Amino acid sequence: MLNVYEQVDRNKRKSFLIIGVFVAFVVGFVWFLGDLFDSGPEIIVLATIFSLLSSLTGYFWGDKIILFSSRAKPASRERYFNFYTAAENLAIAAQIPTPKLYVIESPAMNAFATGRDPQHAVVCATTGLLDKLNKSELEAVIAHEISHIVNYDILLMTVVAVLVGMITLVSDWILRAGRLGSRSDDDEGPINPLVLITGLVMIVLAPIIAKLIQLAISRQREFLADASAAKLTRQPQALISALEKLAHFNRPLPQANPAIAHLFIVNPFMGKKRSLRRFATLFSTHPPIEERIAALKKML
Repeated sequence: MLNVYEQVDRNKRKSFLIIGVFVAFVVGFVWFLGDLFDSGPEIIVLATIFSLLSSLTGYFWGDKIILFSSRAKPASRERYFNFYTAAENLAIAAQIPTPKLYVIESPAMNAFATGRDPQHAVVCATTGLLDKLNKSELEAVIAHEISHIVNYDILLMTVVAVLVGMITLVSDWILRAGRLGSRSDDDEGPINPLVLITGLVMIVLAPIIAKLIQLAISRQREFLADASAAKLTRQPQALISALEKLAHFNRPLPQANPAIAHLFIVNPFMGKKRSLRRFATLFSTHPPIEERIAALKKML
């Protein structure tokens, strides 16, 4: 049986492994295009700049955009006293400033964290979650969100989004411009048809593969945040209990949208009557709750 520290270390190793695979995939994709035709690097640079600018906008102002789009409002200390005290105590334990606290008026049970660093962090919870969880369960959920902040998951997912955006833009531009198979006048002879077919397949599949790896990173970071929360509170059972309630009594959150679904502690579009099959899990931002609970039980 793994203790909390071993589970955190194992989840970190898995995260780094997936990130390493992603970086290797991006490097391989860039190298292949550069070798296939001379104009590849130029397109890649333009796509990288475009993706970087859009991602930086989300990185610096994304918290305000997310709070506005989800219709979140500042939490009142008087009304949500347990929310405030739990966040303050956990922030002290994590050695970070207390995040700004917001609430979403909804009976759905969910929460998320955003902000580019611990000094600009926000934790938001639905009123349904605040009403239905007991004090220990609420503390465990907030610890999960604070773990995302401490682990700089927002920064990581921003970098990943830049890479995914670059691959998607490059693939789209090449297909639209019909550049596949073109070379500069200095190159000798036409490109091998087999190489062209391979290039076409790779350019079509690359954005899908990149997105799948991005989702895998998102799911792995949920496991890491769970383990980090158990480490922070020393109470894995409290998070297990909270996740069980989220699995059995939850409902979809209308205020959420697909662009921010990965931020929430559980998929905001999943109701209690819906479940993910193994194949569909590949396209989910979150691992199945049953797997998360099973991982936490190994820490008891």
